[in-house]
Amino acid sequence: MQAFTFHLDFVSPYAYLAFEQLPVALEGCSYAADYRPVLLGAILKQYGHAGPHGIAPKYAWVLRQTRWLAHAHGIAMRMPAVHPFDPLPLLRLALACSQDGGISRHVAGRIFAHVWQADGADANDAQRLAALTRELAPRLDPASPEVKALLRANTARTLEAGVFGVPAFTVGQDMLWGFDALPMLRARLLQDAWFAG
Repeated sequence: MQAFTFHLDFVSPYAYLAFEQLPVALEGCSYAADYRPVLLGAILKQYGHAGPHGIAPKYAWVLRQTRWLAHAHGIAMRMPAVHPFDPLPLLRLALACSQDGGISRHVAGRIFAHVWQADGADANDAQRLAALTRELAPRLDPASPEVKALLRANTARTLEAGVFGVPAFTVGQDMLWGFDALPMLRARLLQDAWFAG
């Protein structure tokens, strides 16, 4: 069985699409996925790079392309009322359900659905966040120093692995980036000889 880390931030539509498409892309592979929430804004800041919303034509393209990708792959997706939004409340909620900085596919899926399958609702609406928190029943307080430390540690380790955006996948020493890297991830997990060259 091959293991890999899926680095994600719930604010990224590409991370959501990759999360939804992952079981299809890796069908027939034997793998273990370690889902790691990270703060995309801190990663972009480290490289001195603005998010796509900082460049109006690029952001318009992101919105159009992600809608197309959702349509083409049969993935339900609705833009939240506010985007980009502050992902910290959702990242901390996810990590409040964690023991070591990794989260289950169930937790990741519920939070992604909260953002991207909610008919355009506000991802940070207080009532919706409270309901999601009750549903997930985290073991820690999302505002606790322990949770904040987990997010900082995840983001630091992600940067150390050479990740510059999300979604990203690390397998051994290999880092693969983006929704369109899913076929490459599959090949890597199947130990395609290309990776040894």
